[in-house]
Amino acid sequence: KFLQNTCKRNVFLPSRKMLPSTSVNSSVQGNGVLNSRDAARHTAGAKRYKYLRRLFRFRQMDFEFAAWQMLYLFTSPQRVYRNFHYRKQTKDQWARDDPAFLVLLSIWLCVSTIGFGFVLDMGFFETIKLLLWVVLIDCVGVGLLIATLMWFISNKYLVKRQSRDYDVEWGYAFDVHLNAFYPLLVILHFIQLFFINHVILTDTFIGYLVGNTLWLVAVGYYIYVTFLGYSALPFLKNTVILLYPFAPLILLYGLSLALGWNFTHTLCSFYKYRVK
Repeated sequence: KFLQNTCKRNVFLPSRKMLPSTSVNSSVQGNGVLNSRDAARHTAGAKRYKYLRRLFRFRQMDFEFAAWQMLYLFTSPQRVYRNFHYRKQTKDQWARDDPAFLVLLSIWLCVSTIGFGFVLDMGFFETIKLLLWVVLIDCVGVGLLIATLMWFISNKYLVKRQSRDYDVEWGYAFDVHLNAFYPLLVILHFIQLFFINHVILTDTFIGYLVGNTLWLVAVGYYIYVTFLGYSALPFLKNTVILLYPFAPLILLYGLSLALGWNFTHTLCSFYKYRVK
């Protein structure tokens, strides 16, 4: 009987050695802070390394989703930024972790710039030189400058006082620039190509009107999409000030029509000067 009672206790009573020594959320310390290993995964350097590493792995990129984003940047840009909210909830970062959008944007930029060189009757080497200028300076260089400037301004002046523990990621600021740059690129570097030689550069009022109106729409898109990007962040305040550039833009548009200043003619002259 003694042996039977002992066996029963061993069967039905679990041994203390079998109990787990750590909790389910072992990655979180007692004070609610991530341990050093998990915290390192969320640093800006780690995110940047992961992004750059995926830049050369095309099979891991979701080009279909990036193309969807490009479409909705024209039709409903708010839906694009709702996806940024979802990424924050699931991956704990606002910025893109998939460089597919950047790759497609680069392809668009290369193709449209080659088309610009063809319309302006440039030679092969002049077109290649223009392509390098547009990609490295206009897109990457200016993009880095604008993203850094907006990152500084938003963190310095737009973060709510009660949300000082939050900050705007630099990668997100760069993504906002890319989102705003894409409609501008399509309008000025693609749609405009069909009207340059036969309409815009004819030195007539219709030419000024069509060309400068395309510039108005393109730059207006850039301002509006930029505003949507920063207003989507719940810890920012007074983001409506990002719409203020619309006032000088409309004023400049009116003055350009009154003075006969053709923005596209100036751009074409500048492009030709670059490749000399």
